[in-house]
Formats: sequence, structure tokens, C-alpha cells
Amino acid sequence: MRDAAADANAASFDSIRDDVFTRIASRYDVLCDLFSLGLHRTWKRRMAQRIAAARWENMLDVAAGTGDIALRVVQNLGGTAGRSCVVSDICPAMLDIAKRRAGRLAGGMQFRVFDAHRLTEVADESVDLYSMSLGMKICDRTRALAEAWRVLKPGGTFICLEASEIPLRFIHKLYLAYMSLCMPVVGYVATGGDASAYHYLLSGVQGFPGAPQFAEEIRALGFADVAFERLSFGIVAIHMARKPAA
Repeated sequence: MRDAAADANAASFDSIRDDVFTRIASRYDVLCDLFSLGLHRTWKRRMAQRIAAARWENMLDVAAGTGDIALRVVQNLGGTAGRSCVVSDICPAMLDIAKRRAGRLAGGMQFRVFDAHRLTEVADESVDLYSMSLGMKICDRTRALAEAWRVLKPGGTFICLEASEIPLRFIHKLYLAYMSLCMPVVGYVATGGDASAYHYLLSGVQGFPGAPQFAEEIRALGFADVAFERLSFGIVAIHMARKPAA
């Protein structure tokens, strides 16, 4: 198992140094299909079900990309009546696509350019539910988790879908070998040679802690009821926790 004290930014990504998501925004959803063999749709469907079933009046979806999770949640709920849904990402080009995808539902959603490390526009203890999907691997998770804790109300819900480790070590090693061999080839063709578009994903998958280790990092902040659900044999996991009531 990896040491939970490993580099907090699994992908070593810096949005200031590399504006990769602006370059690939129009191809992002296709790349997700290619890199995950379509499995990301199943993961996001389960994540949206979890969020829709939770108790909240306002949610903040961070590092939302093209808005897949938030849109699924709103569709599951049949709209946003009586609720507030903020879709945020550091990349305006991704948010533009999210807003277009939302169509008529966009009127009941807010689309904001936020940095997961510095949610300066979000007040302390103002959010019922904080979610992030497949973005923690490209964040400094120590800073991102601290911001999640800060903005959540006492009793609020934290939920995060992220890469994990397959519990059977030999299968996990085979999976990593597949990723190391196939992802650069697929990524090179799909992005026209934009290496960073797949380098960060590969590095993040390889460097992110397993589900038990990440759960411990969440618990160490003070979160309660920390749990996770493995999906696709453990390729990813959905982590859920609660900020204790005051």
C-alpha cells in the first residue's frame, strides 16, 4: 500500500503553469470515454445517485469540469426547486460547456469560476454538501480538503469520487501496466500529441492513495462517519463523510 503521507498533489498539476483544460475542453468528455473505456459513466451515475439521496438544500460541486455530476443530480431530482446547485471549476472553457449541456436546467444552476484550493468567494460554514469528482488527483488534496471543511456547515456532507487501488495487488499491477502502455498511445492520438492532457491523469492514478489511506486523510481533518464505496473492482471509490455538528 502507498504511504498516505505521499505527495499531496498526486498528478503534480499546476493550473497556472499549464492551461491544459482550456486546450482540451471540447474533447474532455470523449477523452473520459476513451481513458475509462466508458466506465466513468457508471461511476458518475452512482455518484449522482448518492448526492441526490443526501439531505441538502445547497450543494457546491468543485472541479466540476463539464458539469456531468451536477447535471445528473439535477435530472435525478427533477429540477432545482427549493435547492441551490453551484457548479464550479477553475477553467472557464469547461464551465461554458457545462452551461450549454445544462440547457433549460441552467436557469436553476449557478456556474462559477472557483479554485478548489482557494474558495475565497464561498463563506465559512455555508454549504450543505460539497462534492468533487475525479478532480482530487490533480489538486493539492491537503489544501482542497481543508477548504471543503471550511465551507461545509456543521452536519454537512463531503462526497468525493476518485481513483483508488484494486485490493488484489496483482490485478492492480496489471491495471497500472495497461494504463502505462495504452493511455499514452490513446491520449496522443486523441489529443493530437498534447502530452500533458494524459500525463496528469496517468500520474494522478499512479500516485493517488488507496481508498483506506484517503479515508484516513479525510478522518484526520475531523470528519465523522467516514466511509467509502469501491466501484469497478476498486479502480475508483466514492468517499463520504460528515462534518460533525457544532
